[in-house]
Amino acid sequence: MNQVFFTHKWFSFRPLKLLSLFFASYFTILVIGGWSIPVFSQNTSEIRAVWLTTSDTDTIFDRPKMKEAIANLASMNFNTIYPVVWNSGYALYPSPVAQRAGIQPFVHRGFQGQEPLAELVQEAHRHRLLVLPWFEFGFMAPPTSELALNHPHWLTQAQDGSQTTSSAAGEVVWLNPFHPEVQKLITDLVMEVMNRYDIDGIQFDDHLALPVALGYDTYTRNLYRQETNENPPTDFRDAAWVRWRADKITNFVEQLNRQIKARKPNAIFSVSPNPYSTAYNSFLQDWLDWVRKDLINELVVQVYRADSSAFLREITTPEIREARQKIPVGIGILTGLGNRIKPIEFIREKALAARRERLGIAFFFYGSMWNRTPELKAERKSHFRALFPRQSHRTATNINPLPRHGI
Repeated sequence: MNQVFFTHKWFSFRPLKLLSLFFASYFTILVIGGWSIPVFSQNTSEIRAVWLTTSDTDTIFDRPKMKEAIANLASMNFNTIYPVVWNSGYALYPSPVAQRAGIQPFVHRGFQGQEPLAELVQEAHRHRLLVLPWFEFGFMAPPTSELALNHPHWLTQAQDGSQTTSSAAGEVVWLNPFHPEVQKLITDLVMEVMNRYDIDGIQFDDHLALPVALGYDTYTRNLYRQETNENPPTDFRDAAWVRWRADKITNFVEQLNRQIKARKPNAIFSVSPNPYSTAYNSFLQDWLDWVRKDLINELVVQVYRADSSAFLREITTPEIREARQKIPVGIGILTGLGNRIKPIEFIREKALAARRERLGIAFFFYGSMWNRTPELKAERKSHFRALFPRQSHRTATNINPLPRHGI
């Protein structure tokens, strides 16, 4: 195994030589099988993660498949797993909180009678992988879900009264993120998982948000009038109206952070949003403000771009570079959806580009990494194995705890 450092032949006098050695100690390149693979220092908290979903896979609920998945990821030097626990308006674990909201248990036992999340956490920790349960749907829900049907006053709407929007999950409605009962539900679900399982943190994604066209329900209109003495603007992209709603979501993130840190100060609060411009302007998600206010511990930006130049532009934005100075930052890379599996060269190119920018990686999702792929399974797995030639374990205890905000 050859190791090539970032040094230059004209760095001959001592100060510059020492400087080059400093950088080499932080960031090196391994040449393996013709690949130039960036390698982080052992002292960094590099994100090497995978989402475990219930879409097109039963890995979470089938004990042998779950154990095989954990063993595979550990052998490839991954260090973090995001297993889904909140999807389609249902909790994917035994949840008294969901039942009190009139939501019947969707899945509460695995195929072998086990409690899936409990066993997954135990198995992952045995292999030294972090587990951050993923609240995938956030404020989003299917319109036919018990959640939406039993609590219509929790839903928000557009100016014309319509409630549904289109998403990758089909037609969905949105819980009003400003409504105290909605905030309590989400907070209680998070704290239920925090209290029940020995997890390392939690994750939300681009659904801890609200589409910019929404927010014209009666509750929000009244709240806006109460605070501003004005009616909400008819232009849903009005800058002040966008700012007011985005700040309300930020306030909720701050409250949720307080609850999490009061329970477990070293827990990792992870968020996986869209790139900043889309996140803020289209979904009222000001994640850069969350970073600046120390409200999150980890950022994984979903950059699902087919074009390489567009991908590179998105991973080198000032917002990502600023966030990287404070917390571990990773890039979400799409490995495939359903039968639309991405070629391994597509995945490898983007993974190496992210690592060259000293950014971590999270693959979406485990079921499309090497199953049902055009290439041979062994070939795909060999490429993922080569991506991380060295171990890089993370622990929740070596993530700096956030300020307790007076708690």
